[in-house]
Amino acid sequence: MPTPLWGSNGVAFGPDGRLYAAQFLAGQISAVDPTTGDVEVVVPMDGPIQSPDDLAFGPDGSMYIADLVPGRVWRRSPQGAYTLVSDQVKVPNGITCVGDRLFVNEMKMNGRLMELFPDGRDPVVLTEGLALGNAMQVGPDGWLYYPHMMTNQVWRIPVDGGVPEVVAEEVHEPVAVRFDRGGTMLVLSRGVAGIVTRIDLHGTGSRSVVTSGVVGLDNAAFDAENRMFVSSFAEGGVTEMYPDGRTREIVPGGFDGPYGVTIDLGGTVYAADHYRLASPENSGEDEDEGEGEPGHGPDGAQPGGVTTHDLLIFCHGITADNGLLHLTSQYGNVQTYDPERRTTRVRATGLDQPLGIAVGTDGTLIIAEAGAGRVLAIDETDTISVLAEGLEHPVDVALDAEQRCYVSDDRLGAVLRIDDGGTVAVAEQLGAPQGLAVLGAELFTVETEHRRLRAVSLTTGETRIDAEDLAVGPPPGVTQRTEPALFTHGMPGSPRLFAGLAAAPDGSLLLSANGEGTVVRLSPSAGDR
Repeated sequence: MPTPLWGSNGVAFGPDGRLYAAQFLAGQISAVDPTTGDVEVVVPMDGPIQSPDDLAFGPDGSMYIADLVPGRVWRRSPQGAYTLVSDQVKVPNGITCVGDRLFVNEMKMNGRLMELFPDGRDPVVLTEGLALGNAMQVGPDGWLYYPHMMTNQVWRIPVDGGVPEVVAEEVHEPVAVRFDRGGTMLVLSRGVAGIVTRIDLHGTGSRSVVTSGVVGLDNAAFDAENRMFVSSFAEGGVTEMYPDGRTREIVPGGFDGPYGVTIDLGGTVYAADHYRLASPENSGEDEDEGEGEPGHGPDGAQPGGVTTHDLLIFCHGITADNGLLHLTSQYGNVQTYDPERRTTRVRATGLDQPLGIAVGTDGTLIIAEAGAGRVLAIDETDTISVLAEGLEHPVDVALDAEQRCYVSDDRLGAVLRIDDGGTVAVAEQLGAPQGLAVLGAELFTVETEHRRLRAVSLTTGETRIDAEDLAVGPPPGVTQRTEPALFTHGMPGSPRLFAGLAAAPDGSLLLSANGEGTVVRLSPSAGDR
């Protein structure tokens, strides 16, 4: 089913009793009714805020927002007016209010923790040297507590400045530090198991660990009754978590994208979902969206009918190959993943926005290197060669039965065939074609600008429209959306949308419907789809 809450990062209760969730990938902020699970978009994706990652409320009801990629911190007044608080924070993430004071930290190596001033005064740096800061909160002692994500530590510092000190070591992959209403510190893990470490810092000093199964925990908030609600950067949605680790779904999760999609010989559909490798539930069955029953099960299935296989951070293109999966990351890497052994082999690094990927019968990987305008080949010895260059923005590749290579270029508006290092147009004047697949003597591409599927005959060159009103790209009516940068201060920024397409053995097509967060099966019927 469509995703009601694309990704869920920073969460905080607002003055109206609703839980507000910053949605980094969606570029919006939504409010969740914790009783009904109803979701309302409060800060839309075509507003001034590009990539909200955390938020906090001041005593007057103002919402303060860490806009990570452009490096801005905003104030949204109770009346809905936006004011820029600061543009001097690099990769702002953890943000918190202590009374009417505002603090933010940076999610980068040697990051800073700063006090900001909505009246325009210059920021004050409390400390530097954070090993990726993130969600932080003031403790019962009045100190600020924050994680060092890369060193598995929790630190604290007085709000008026001073010498920071370590308060907890060897905490499992800490991503957020939170205090419940009783003053007990809870540290969330960003890993696949959903670990939460409870530390009674200001009491007995005891430490206990629970495993929730919520993949990729991001943040938590406590209501007036001390109930704990958690978010997931990988799965989205909102979940109530009990002290023993049991969970209750409030808002179902789903795909963060999805991006590339593929199907293996056993019929399992895999999606590259930015933070993870995932599948629609029941993907081996003839289901349009692989929809299943909600709830965390022993197989890793999560709310919204999506199964998380593994956290594979920053994956976008994907293709199946005899039990293996080959993946690309827009941040420069190509890797081969073994789902059975859960091992990874790096095939290439330092590429310029590699996206679509295909594999030849001889095992050669074919890559659309979008940022460099090239199509590359990577052989079994990981030697890279250039098949074509000088393209505008190649995003996907596909091979036919004769191993001829086709490439879609969404800026050129064309699908091309590569012939001896050159290119020949197969279809032109298309609307931002992305996903590409070959079925027999026909080639299919997703025109993301027009939200439709186009078929091209590889023998006659004739084309037709096989499906329309596809849920790809930003929702209809969203205009003037500012695209955040792919990188920011040496850290990954926001990925580019990619509507992947794959051919299934039964003659159907699988589409990454990234406009609603599903994988859709497009089946032929009486010659049409």
